[in-house]
Amino acid sequence: MKLIKTQEAVDQVLCHDMTQIIKGVTKDAVFRKGHIVREEDIPVLLSIGKDHIYIWENDDTMLHEDEAAQILREICEGDYMKASQPKEGKIELTAEIDGLFLADIEGMRAVNSLGDMMIASRASGFPVKKGDKLCGTRIIPLVIKREKMEEAKKAAGDKPLMRLLPMKKKTFGVITTGNEVFYGRIQDTFTPVLKEKLEEYGCSMVSHVVLDDDHEKITKAIMDMADTGVEMVFCTGGMSVDPDDKTPLAIKNTGAKIISYGAPVLPGAMFLLAYKEGLPICGLPGCVMYAKRTIFDLILPYLLADEPVTASQLAGLGNGGLCLNCQECHFPNCSFGHGV
Repeated sequence: MKLIKTQEAVDQVLCHDMTQIIKGVTKDAVFRKGHIVREEDIPVLLSIGKDHIYIWENDDTMLHEDEAAQILREICEGDYMKASQPKEGKIELTAEIDGLFLADIEGMRAVNSLGDMMIASRASGFPVKKGDKLCGTRIIPLVIKREKMEEAKKAAGDKPLMRLLPMKKKTFGVITTGNEVFYGRIQDTFTPVLKEKLEEYGCSMVSHVVLDDDHEKITKAIMDMADTGVEMVFCTGGMSVDPDDKTPLAIKNTGAKIISYGAPVLPGAMFLLAYKEGLPICGLPGCVMYAKRTIFDLILPYLLADEPVTASQLAGLGNGGLCLNCQECHFPNCSFGHGV
C-alpha cells in the first residue's frame, strides 16, 4: 500500500473498502476495494474523514485483507457451511442445515495467538438451525505477509476448525427402574418428560419396560433392546448410591464400556454414559425428570450426531457446568455448558 493525500488520488485504485457511518441510517462501504477514484469521489471521501487514503501497490510478498480472509475461511469451513463474500476484510460462515456445531478450540487459539488475524465462533457443542451464524474471520491490518498466513495454515492443522454434524431422528428405548414405580406406589412421571424432550428432535420411543430393582432383569432388558435394533437406551431411576439402586451395576454387566459414572454438572452429577458396540446407554439421574436443563441437554446432541463423548470431555464440563436455575430459562443463550 501507499499512503497519499486524498486530493491526489484521482485514477488510483483503492485497496480497502471505505465505510460511511450515519447514525441510525447506515454503516456500509461507500466505495469498495478496487474502486478507481474519480474527481467527483474526492468530496465524498473527505466527508467521511479521509484526508489521506491507501492506494494499492502490488507486492507478491503481501496479501490484501480480503485475500487473507479467504485463507482463514478455508481454514475454518467444514461441510454444510456457506461463506459470505468478503466485506471490509471479514467473512462469515453460516449453517446450511440443522445440526451440532463443533469448533476446534485449541486450533482457534493457535491461530488467534499468531496476531494480526482473528477467528470468532459461537460456542461449540450446541445445536444450530439452518441459517444460523457459526463464525466470523478477519485480518486486523489492511495487508498481511503471505508467510504469516502460511503459519496460520500450519497452526490450524489439516482438518477444518469448524464442523457441522447432521443430527439423526433416532429410535430409543426406556427402562424405568425402581420398586416404587414397579409396584404402583408412585406414578412414572419420568418417561413422559423424557419422551417429550426426545420428540423435540424428532426421535421416537419404540420400547418401554418398567422393572423392579433387580439388576439382572435390568441387564437383560438392555440386551433385549439392543437386539431389537434401538439406537439409544435410557435407564431412569436407580442412579444414586443407595443400596437399592442397581442401575449402574446392571449397565456394567451388559459388557458396555463405561465412559463415566458421574459428571461435574449440576443438575446431573449422577449421570452415567456407556457404549456397547456403538449403542449409547445412559443412566439418567432424577434431575432430568424435574429440572428444566441438565447434563442430558448437553450430551444428547452428541448422541444424535453420532459424535463419541469422551471421559475427558465430560470432565471438562465443570467450567460452566453449574445451572443457575434462572426464573426464566434462556438456554442455550446462557452460561450453562459454555465453559472451555
